Amino acid sequence: MGNSFMQPLRIAIQWTYLFFTIWLGIRFYQFVSHFRSGGIEPPVPRPEGVEGFLPIAALLGLKDWFNSGSINPVHPASVVILVAVILVSLLLRRSFCSWICPIGTIEELLWKCGFSLFKKNFLVNYWLDVALRGIKYLLLAFFIFFIFIKMAPAQIATFIDSDYNKIADVRMLDFFLNLSGFSLWFIIITLLASLLVKNPFCRFLCPYGALLGLFAFFSPLKVTRNKDVCISCGVCNQFCPSRIPVMALERVHTPECIGCWRCISHCRAEGALSMALPVRKAAIPGIIFALLVILVFYGSTVIGKVTGNWKSAVTSEEYGTLIKNLPVKGEKDARPR
Repeated sequence: MGNSFMQPLRIAIQWTYLFFTIWLGIRFYQFVSHFRSGGIEPPVPRPEGVEGFLPIAALLGLKDWFNSGSINPVHPASVVILVAVILVSLLLRRSFCSWICPIGTIEELLWKCGFSLFKKNFLVNYWLDVALRGIKYLLLAFFIFFIFIKMAPAQIATFIDSDYNKIADVRMLDFFLNLSGFSLWFIIITLLASLLVKNPFCRFLCPYGALLGLFAFFSPLKVTRNKDVCISCGVCNQFCPSRIPVMALERVHTPECIGCWRCISHCRAEGALSMALPVRKAAIPGIIFALLVILVFYGSTVIGKVTGNWKSAVTSEEYGTLIKNLPVKGEKDARPR
């Protein structure tokens, strides 16, 4: 089939970004360790890309950008990455979720392992599935309400410039290094559920995915079915990780489509499915789609760097001071009162 190469290509891009994300995490850990060791550990430049793990800071920065007309320099890379992901979604569906996002990569690996173990992936009852999918939109509404409606512009600016926000990345690192209680069990249960059900976190709980889905709804590119060529075999429905009834649709408009090309790649009727524009249903070649995903996402970050909206204005010296005053789990009681 003409698009059979798309899944190996997509998986290669997924894993490239996953390993890059791991590298970012290791470098940031080394950056923080230098200060916490009192300078014993060698200094490492702070990897600005780690701000991709600060979605709330990105939303705050985005609203502040709207209010002030410029990107706040505390965590500018978080805003640039958010805008890059939104642009990808506007142009190329929710392809960020299935081509770049490391959480999506891990979940896909797990449900594929689950399929190998149990010879099937389990399906949630249709109405329960609909209800659970609503959770991510409720979470998104919560963040949108408090950040874009509840918080005044002055409050946003004050919070962004606060010491708490300046080391939000360090707090995030400490959160993952010291998982316990609810957070630990939540992650364990989610990972186990991913062995049984396709993409449970992305599908039911991820507010980031909900946001991207809303933008992706307006994407000109959509999976399009040629009913004159389609043989109604149902393979597209079977391979869709989002349970979209592709075989019954002419164009897939739902925000649940993650642009993974699985339905197109596995289609048994050549030309029955394509990723196409609305005008004359012009199909986009798979290799062009893949290149656009990379170019739009990476190109947006390059523009951020060129325009001076990438490197944080928080200096290494200020990081050192703030990190020194940040309690580490298990050290609080040991400090002199």
